[in-house]
Formats: sequence, C-alpha cells, structure tokens
Amino acid sequence: MSAIRIKDAAALLGVSDDTIRRWITTGVLEQSDEGSVATVDGARLAALARERAVAPDDGAAVARSARNRFTGLVTDVQMDGVMAQVTLQCGPFEVTSLMSAQSARELALAPGAVATAVVKATTVMVETVKGTR
Repeated sequence: MSAIRIKDAAALLGVSDDTIRRWITTGVLEQSDEGSVATVDGARLAALARERAVAPDDGAAVARSARNRFTGLVTDVQMDGVMAQVTLQCGPFEVTSLMSAQSARELALAPGAVATAVVKATTVMVETVKGTR
C-alpha cells in the first residue's frame, strides 16, 4: 500500500485538506493511522482521482484516438514568419505547442482565447522521488 499524507492527497486532487477529511468521514476514503501522520491509501486515491476526472464536453460529434485533452486559456503567442509558439494554462498545467503561424492565425489564437491542447505521444516520461515507493 502506498500511503499518502492528507495534505498531499488534497494537493494531488486539487481540493482542500478539509475535503479529504470530509471524504474520510463519509467513507469515500479510509484513513490509516499507522505511523505518526494520518494517511490515505494511494491506490484508492488514484481510483477516486479517476472517478472524479470528467473531460469537458466540447460538443464535437467526432470520435478521437487522442485521450489527453487539456482545455485552458491561451496565455502567450509568439509568432515569426512561418512558425508560432502557443502557450496555454490548463488548470495548474502549462502546455506549449509549436505550430505553423498560419494555423495559429486561422484558429484565432491570442491571449485570453479558450483552446484545447490535444496530446498524443509515443513517449511519456515518468518520474518518482526516491524513497516514496
């Protein structure tokens, strides 16, 4: 079992410590008091994160193979003659895309515009901190 401290669980799910404690009280999560700090089970927390993850409906009636969609606000657009660098703030995550300047203009990408970054990658790096396994 991977034990995660309540404050860290809250940060991972983007909720308050009080919300985690409320979920413990109502039985959504189970608290472990082993050790000196109260924790929750990492596997159950991961399942809860997945249950709570609801992708916003963009209204498009198309099927997609890319599952990683991040909707947010365009925060920066840098354009030269041929290429554009577009940065979006998607919740706590910053996503940057390189595209043709023509595409950026056609999509009317400018700071403040709402856009969705769609990511399909064959390589994804995963990191952990030593000693947290």
